[in-house]
Amino acid sequence: MSLRLSSQKVVIRMINRFSNNENQASLADVNTAHLLALSQQGNQTLTHAALMEQATAQAAMQEVAESQNIEVPKVNFYPSRHANPHTARRKDIKQAYNLLKPSKRSILNPWRVFLGRKYRYNKQTNICVIDGCDCSKLIEHDNLYERICDEDSGRSLWEMYWRNPVSGEPEAFIARDKITNGRKMRGTYCPEHLHLFHLLCKWEAEEERLNESNPKRLRDRVKQGVSIVTVPIASVKRKDPTPEMLKKYEPFFAELQKDSAKTKGIDILHYQNPITKQNDVTMIIFDLRIFQHEMELMKQPTAAFQALMEQQVRQVVNNDNTNLEATPPGSE
Repeated sequence: MSLRLSSQKVVIRMINRFSNNENQASLADVNTAHLLALSQQGNQTLTHAALMEQATAQAAMQEVAESQNIEVPKVNFYPSRHANPHTARRKDIKQAYNLLKPSKRSILNPWRVFLGRKYRYNKQTNICVIDGCDCSKLIEHDNLYERICDEDSGRSLWEMYWRNPVSGEPEAFIARDKITNGRKMRGTYCPEHLHLFHLLCKWEAEEERLNESNPKRLRDRVKQGVSIVTVPIASVKRKDPTPEMLKKYEPFFAELQKDSAKTKGIDILHYQNPITKQNDVTMIIFDLRIFQHEMELMKQPTAAFQALMEQQVRQVVNNDNTNLEATPPGSE
């Protein structure tokens, strides 16, 4: 009896899933009001602007297929409408992973059995690994990578994924066999699949951010030996022990600190409390004897100045002697 009930539940779930997929329209065929309604339910990270970009990408791909007779795939992504936003985002992530899996050959295919070529479209950098679309023809006709932009930064897919970050030269995006990680393949993503990959990375980043802020995650870190110390801001910020009535003398003390570095006649003494480690007594000493001695030294010429003056006197005397020797006797 239990096996019969479980089999009936499985059949009902499969029927409901099939009917839901049949009733879901493509994002390119729905109007703006429908997209706005989708953005207000389900995954909160999937904004109205992101849905508009996804719908624009689907419509543009279909337009290229009709006008240029190019075989263009159709990405059947439809956002989850679950009441819980976190559950809806997880369902969207799961759906994106299923849609972004590279196409595989059959298990009995000779290319896979004898040559080990597991993936069907793992050929060149201009071929989409999912549907085999020739992305070079799409770029020649209408570069959809430049038309599809991120709703937050405004940067296009071409700038984010199809340009070398160092040289800035065009460079094809290389897909991975496990979508966001794993080994690099030879192929790439078409514009519509690349935009879905971009959204997937943003959803996973948001999911990771929420997991990091989860208190259970903090308890797991403590169990793993990672210690977490909470330091109050009051203990980090050192309190200034200067009384309010003495703060008006701060410019005076700043001038004293500056002049004390120039002369030895100003001395600032601090007496620290051995218990509180604060300056209990501050004394300022002006030594008049040192000031007078420094003034007398300033009036006296230095040894270098005296040597310079003696050199100039000798030069003048030598010039006079030379002039006297050059003048003949009786020429006056």
